[in-house]
Amino acid sequence: MRLFKIDQSNLVEPKVKTTPENVEEANQALFRATMNLPTAAKHCGMTQKEMKLTFWEFLKYHPIDYDIDRE
Repeated sequence: MRLFKIDQSNLVEPKVKTTPENVEEANQALFRATMNLPTAAKHCGMTQKEMKLTFWEFLKYHPIDYDIDRE
C-alpha cells in the first residue's frame, strides 16, 4: 500500500535540444560567470564533460574583451 501518490512524469526532466544559439548563450554566460557549468550543460542539453570541452574551444577561438590593469 502506498501512502503517497507520486507523478513520475514530474521526476524526469524534459530533453533539451542542443542548438548553436543555446551553446552560444551558455558559453557567454560561463565566460561572464553568470552561469555555472552544470546549469550551462543542462541549458544546452549536454553532459558536463561535453560542455567543458565546448567551453575550452570557445576560449581558444574568442579573444578576451576586457583590459587587465597591472600596477
